[in-house]
Formats: sequence, C-alpha cells, structure tokens
Amino acid sequence: MTSSTNAPSAPVGNDEPIKAIPVRRTWQWVSAAAVTAVVALLVWSVGTNDNIAWPVVGEHLLDASILRGLLVTLELTVLAMILGIALGVVLAVMRLSDNPVLRTVSGAYLWLFRGTPVLVQIVLWFNLGLIFPTLGFGPLSVETNALISPFAAALLALALNEGAYMAEIVRGGIASVDSGQTEAAHALSLRRGQTMRRIVLPQAMRVIVPPTGNEVVTMLKTTSLVAVIGAQDLFTRAQSIGSKDFTTFELLLVASFWYLVLTSMFTYAQSHLERRFARGTTRGTTRGTAPGTRRRILTNLIPGRPEAGRGGAR
Repeated sequence: MTSSTNAPSAPVGNDEPIKAIPVRRTWQWVSAAAVTAVVALLVWSVGTNDNIAWPVVGEHLLDASILRGLLVTLELTVLAMILGIALGVVLAVMRLSDNPVLRTVSGAYLWLFRGTPVLVQIVLWFNLGLIFPTLGFGPLSVETNALISPFAAALLALALNEGAYMAEIVRGGIASVDSGQTEAAHALSLRRGQTMRRIVLPQAMRVIVPPTGNEVVTMLKTTSLVAVIGAQDLFTRAQSIGSKDFTTFELLLVASFWYLVLTSMFTYAQSHLERRFARGTTRGTTRGTAPGTRRRILTNLIPGRPEAGRGGAR
C-alpha cells in the first residue's frame, strides 16, 4: 500500500498566478488614523498659536549669522567624526591585540572618556590654560589660550570622546567576522596588518556602518553643547539672536529646522552606505532585485515547481 504523501504533486504552470489571501489589518488602520489625527491636531495648534511669531522664523531661516553657525556645526560634526573614527579603529585594534600594554592603554582611554560627560570635557579643554599656561618647551612653547580657541577646544573634546565610542563599535564589527577568515589569510602568508586591512575590516563594515551613522546624527546634535564656551555654532548664534530680539522660542525653531535638515541628509547617506556594504548578502541582494528576478527566487522555493532545485534557471 502506497502512502499518499509519496504521491508526486501535479506541476503548476509558470504563468498561473499565485492566489494570495490578504490579511485583514483593521486595528492597524484604526491606530494609523488615530496617530494621524493626533499629529494633525498638534501641527494645527502650533501653526495657529498667536504666541509664535512665524514671520520671525521665516525671516531668520536664511539669516547670514544662522548660516555661518550652520557651517561651524557642519565642520565640527565632520571633523570630529573623521578624527573619532580614525582614533576608534586604532583603539579597537589595540584592544584586540595580544600585547597587554596596548590592551591596558586602550581600556584606560575608554574608561576615562566614556566615564566623564562630554560637556565636562569641553569645558576642561577650553580651560586647559589654567593648568598649563604654555605648551611646548623653550623657544617652541606657545600660550595655551592662543592655541586652543573655542573651536579647537570643541573639536578636541568631541573627537576624543567620539573615539572612545567608535572603538567599541569597531571592536564589535571586527568580532563579528569569523575567525576562520583570519586563519585563512595567515595561511596565505598575509601579515596581521594586511589581514586586518584587506580581509577583516571590509567585512566588518556591514556591522560598523549602521551604529556609525547613528553616531554621526548624535554628534550633530552634541555640537550644540559647545555653546557653553561660545564656539559660534548654530545653536549659539540662534540663542544669541533670540536673546537680543526677545524671540528665543522662534530662533529655537529655526535651529531645530536646520538640525532636522542635516539629520535627514545624514540618514539618507547612511542608507546608501548600508546598501553598498550589504551587497552580496541575502538582504542586499533581494532588496533591489527586479520583480522578475524576485519571482524566480520565490518560485524556486515553492515545492512542485518544475525549476525547483535548479536555481530558477530557464
């Protein structure tokens, strides 16, 4: 007696559409409508509020002083992230080193800079001249206050603090790469530096890029803390104009608008980087695949299809 489970399934034509029954999402639509109503009510209440001088907001959006502050914010963000990423890579490699001295130095650095608030670090660097009036030796010495301007103090604090966090992000990315990759590279006579640069780090970028993008957005907003030392960033200039014209709230809206614009730009760039480094993976392959290719991939997974087991080739 032959079991019915062993009976061959009837082949289905390639052109026969797959019948799919849509899932009802009633509560999803209800919740979406409720959220939309709340957001619309909030926007209407803010937009029609007589206590907000909207003409002042529009007037200062492209103000020369605001745009100069925006440029300073961008410079601080980009330079601090470049220096922080470079420092983070070095610290992560030191942290993973077999040398106990390098591991100890890296661990102490992370302990110090992650254990103190970045606002305190900004103020400390700005007031470094109180402890060291001059930097250097003999004729090569220079006054600390002349060397460390508000911008330089802000950049030092932000970059050194970011390096501690990027070190852990890079270390996690390196740890995500299978150790067999390193062993295979060593079997091919590649040195440790070549293995790290050519084999490990390119694969680790898939894990490193998403949290790094988050760090860029965080850095953009953290630059507002440099207002305590008068570094003339976007928030500092908006606060200064608002205090003079008694339009503090309106100028805060102007600053918030530009922060949102920059955040959106960085987020868009991050999504492109993620797709670039995801190429070759399942997520990176299926996400931009043409509809016909996706149909062949799905068809290959359906039992009974004639091309199943042949990779969907025609």
